[in-house]
Parts: sequence; structure tokens; C-alpha cells
Amino acid sequence: MAVEAQASALLERAFAQGQRRRVVVTGMGAITPLGLMVEEFWRGLVEGRSGIGPMTLCDPTGLSCTIAGEVKGFDPLNYMEAKEARRMARFSQLAVAAARGAIQSARLDLERDDRDRIGVLLGNGNGGFPTTEEQARVLFEKGGMRVTPFFMPMILPNMAAGQVSLIFGLKGYNSTVITACAAATQAMGEAAEVIRRGRADVMVTGGTEAGISQLGLAGFCVMKALTTHNDEPSKASRPFDAKRDGFVPAEGAGILILESLEHALLRDAPILAELAGFGSSADAYHIVAPDATGDGALKAMRWALEDAELSPQEVDYINAHGTSTLLNDAAETRAIKRLFGEYAYRVPISSTKSMVGHLLGGSGGVEAVAVVKTIQESIIHPTLNYEFPDPDCDLDYVPNQARLGEVRVALSNSFGFGGQNACLVFKKFEG
Repeated sequence: MAVEAQASALLERAFAQGQRRRVVVTGMGAITPLGLMVEEFWRGLVEGRSGIGPMTLCDPTGLSCTIAGEVKGFDPLNYMEAKEARRMARFSQLAVAAARGAIQSARLDLERDDRDRIGVLLGNGNGGFPTTEEQARVLFEKGGMRVTPFFMPMILPNMAAGQVSLIFGLKGYNSTVITACAAATQAMGEAAEVIRRGRADVMVTGGTEAGISQLGLAGFCVMKALTTHNDEPSKASRPFDAKRDGFVPAEGAGILILESLEHALLRDAPILAELAGFGSSADAYHIVAPDATGDGALKAMRWALEDAELSPQEVDYINAHGTSTLLNDAAETRAIKRLFGEYAYRVPISSTKSMVGHLLGGSGGVEAVAVVKTIQESIIHPTLNYEFPDPDCDLDYVPNQARLGEVRVALSNSFGFGGQNACLVFKKFEG
């Protein structure tokens, strides 16, 4: 009764004062190139291990990039029925698996909770791209009537969210964000807004991507967006390093359970952190290149901090977008300097992509998991492969070794093609 009274008091006070609902993280799930569980993923990050290796999900012969951050040992039958798995593209399978882990860690009782008040909002970049390529081959080689009847519901970008809601019976608010590499971060920010508006009590949110295929790789290779450091896969992703030459393609899923604070207290849920702020902006500059001034990225960060009612000087850590591309890393560094001023040189920054590669639309999901673990454990994971300083990237990127340090406020950045920027502010939870 004491917990119920506390939750009721919080809700009554918020309504009386016109305050918005506070949103907390109560569960996490991650399927990544470093492991199939959150703790395995986190341990790999802290140890500075790379999950990048030779590509096996498709034949990269003739392409300039032949390495990837692939999820290893993933068996969808460990997370769903065989019939369900056959009707899903891999990006949906990864999302369902990560969602199952997140729901379990949040100790949600779906038999007792009102599933009309539990929603799903996920981000991804391109849906079932490998399945599209596979079925196109069937079309050209065997004819259109040999294409699988599940082709359309497998490839649609919204089907990860659709499958999560279907399998777990979640009937509340449901949507998908498709803003390239900003998708997962924007999805989580929008999910928090759904809760604040009172449209849901719980949101299953984050991102997923599984696009490794010949066609997708070819598209990125001819753009010269991907690394060509194929001989040493573990050293190929080197964000902010002077010898960076492109990102490493990767796959995976990261899912958070977000809840209103009062709902979490009512069910005595584990509260891992608070999602306090969200900002989203557009560069309006170029279809793929970031604005070199960092203006759009700066606005997303500033607006996220304003949303959280915090100043830049209160930030203890930044999980960078940090793709290992020449233009992005320099632009992000410039944006941080412009927003934080001299304080930028005292804020530790690290790139999760240095160890797992770039999960595109799913990257913000796994990075949010890393940020919450950073707040919980007071350990900042390193940026791997930072060896050669770049005068355009001269901040503290926590090079090569993890660092102890209390983190009460953290930013998580994601910037995508089309100039789409998103930023989240996570805080250590204080009742």
C-alpha cells in the first residue's frame, strides 16, 4: 500500500501542477555482435572486445568491404515458434528476441497488466533488405508466382513492431520510425512522449536492423561510406581516429522498456534509469553528408537538454554517434564543442560502434542499453582503435580502455542520412 500511495501521490501532484509524467527505464534486451544478452554485450564493451569479423551472411566477393559486425549464434527458435520465425525477416526476429529479454528483465506480467496500455514503437532503416534481394532472385530466375506469399509482410519496415505486438499481445499505441541511422533513438524519444501524453503506461521501444546483403553492401561501397580495412577486422572501426576510412556494417537489436514512473512504482518494477529528455532536428543540408558546422546535431543535443531542464555543464558522458567516417566524426566533434564550449574537453565521449560496427537504424537501441549500463555501473566503455590523433577530433574519446567514473547525466546521439538528428538524455534515477 505504501508503494501505491507513493505512485498515486506522484500522479496527483503532477496533474495538479501541470507537470508531465516522468519516464523511467525498467528493462532492457540486446542482441548484438558482442553477445545475445545485455550482460554479455556490456562485458564485451567494458573489456574493449571487437565483435567485427569476416562477413558470412552474404558473399562480399568483388566489393570493397568484406567485414561486418554480425550477430553470432542466433537461433530464432530460442525466442519464438518455428512457424512464427518462418514468417519473419531477420530484422523482426532480432527485435522479437531482444523484446523478450527486455520484457523479462522488466518483470512485466503480461497476463495481469492491461495490454491496451502497453505499446510498441521501434526504429529501423530498411526493413527486410536481404529478403527483398533473395525474393528478387526468385522472381528473375523462377518467375513471380514462386515468390513466397509472406514476402510483403516480411519486408515491410513496420513489421518488427507489428510482430512484437502480435507475439506478446500488446494492443496499445503502435508505430515505427524510419529515419535512417537516427531511427532507434528517435523511436525511444517518441515512445517517451507517448507515455507523457498519457496514451500508454508502458512502451516497448528501441531499434533493430539486419540488412547485410550484397545489394545493400554494394550501395554503400560505391558511395565509399564503408571501410576498406578488411585485413584486420577488429581494427577497422576507428571512430575519431585520423586513419578512419568508413563505417563497418552491422546488425542487431536493442530494446528498452519505458514506463511512467507511477506505473513502475505501482508494480514495484526495477528502475534502471530515467529518460529525461529528447531532441530531434534536421540539417536541411545534404542527402547523405552531415552539415560540416554540426548545426543540426548541436540543435538536437541542445533541445534534448532543454527538454530535460538540464545545462550542458551537468552532462557527465556522451555516447557519440561516432561512425568512423571522416565527415561525421568531425562534424559531431564540432557540434559538441559549439554546445559545450571549454567544458567539451572535460566530458568523456565514447563510440559503441568502435566495437560492434554500425547497426544503422538499430544503432541507437544498443547504444541506449550501453548508456543505461554506464549509469548503473559507473564505468565508461572505451572507444576502441583510437591510435592516431586527428586535429579535427581532439576531445576525450576514452581511448582503448574503460574508465571508472560516476555518470549521473548522459547524452546518446544518433544522426542519419537525410540530415535527421536525434538525441536522448538519460539520468540516474532519483525518486
